[in-house]
Amino acid sequence: MTPLGQPTQDAAMDARAQSETVRTDGGRADILATRSAGVRRALLIVLLLNALSAAIKVGVGARTGALTVLGAALESLLDTLSNVVAIFAVSVAAREPDEGHPYGHEKFETLGTLGIVGFLSISCFELLRRSIAELTGSHEPPSSSGIDALLLLTSLGVNAFVVTFERRRGRALGSALLMADAAHTASDILVTLLAMASLALSHLGFVRADALLGILVALIIAWSGYQILRDSIPILVDASAVDAARLTEIVRTIPGVAGVRSARSRRTSSGHLFAEVTILVDGATSVSAAHDFTDDVERAIERELGTAEAIVHVEPA
Repeated sequence: MTPLGQPTQDAAMDARAQSETVRTDGGRADILATRSAGVRRALLIVLLLNALSAAIKVGVGARTGALTVLGAALESLLDTLSNVVAIFAVSVAAREPDEGHPYGHEKFETLGTLGIVGFLSISCFELLRRSIAELTGSHEPPSSSGIDALLLLTSLGVNAFVVTFERRRGRALGSALLMADAAHTASDILVTLLAMASLALSHLGFVRADALLGILVALIIAWSGYQILRDSIPILVDASAVDAARLTEIVRTIPGVAGVRSARSRRTSSGHLFAEVTILVDGATSVSAAHDFTDDVERAIERELGTAEAIVHVEPA
C-alpha cells in the first residue's frame, strides 16, 4: 500500500478522472443538445403566438388611441423581439464545451434573459413618460367599440395559452429562460385586463382612467424585470448554489472521510449543479480506495441535490 499523495498516484488518479470526465461531458452534451432543441421549438411557437397577440393590440391601440392598449401592444411587440433574442441565445448555449469555454455555453441563455429585461425597461420608461404627460395635460379620452373589446379578449386568451405552455415546457426542460419569459407573459395578462378596464372606464366618462392605469401598467412591467434579474444575476456571477455547510454535511456522511477542507458550488440555468469539494482521508489510503471515495462523494451529492457534476480533491488527513 503506497501512501496517499505520491506523484505517481496523483498522475494515476488524474488520468482516471480525465477519462471519466470525457465520458460524462459527452453524455451531458447530448442532454444539452436535446434540451436546446426542445427550448428552441417552444420559443418558436411562443414567437408566433406573441406576434399574433401584438398585431391584435396594435390594431386596437391604433383604433382607440388608448395608452394602456398601446402599452400592452408595446409589451407584446417586445415579447416577440425578446423571443428572437432568446432563440439565438439558446442556440449558442447548446454548443459543446470547448477550449475557450470548458464549462460550456449555458450562461449565454442567462444573458438572453437580461436582453428581455432591457426590452422591459424601454417599454416601462416610454409608457410611464406618456402616462404622466397625459395626466398633466388635456386630452380626449379614448373611444372604443364592442369589436375592440372582443379583439382584446382574444389577445388575452392567446397570452393565457402562452403562459401555460411556456411554464409546462420550462419545467419539463429545466429552462430558466422559458420560465422567465412565462413570468413576463403572465404580466401581459394583467396588462391586457387593465387595457380592457381602461377602455370601459373611458367609455363611462372617466377621462383620467387611461393615464392612471397606464402608470400601473408601467409599474407591473418594472416588477417583471426585477423578478427576472433576481433569478438571473446569481447564475451569471456564480453565486453559491448550495450552502457550504450543507455540502459538508452530505460529504461527512460517507464512511472513511475524515474531514472536509472546502466545499463550493454553482448552478447553471438548466439547474445543473457544479460542486467542488476537498476531502481529507487517511494518509495511508491507496489510489484505488481514494478514487472510490470520490465516486461515493459524487453519488451522495447527486442523490441529495439532484443532477450534479462534482470535482473531488483528496488530501491526506
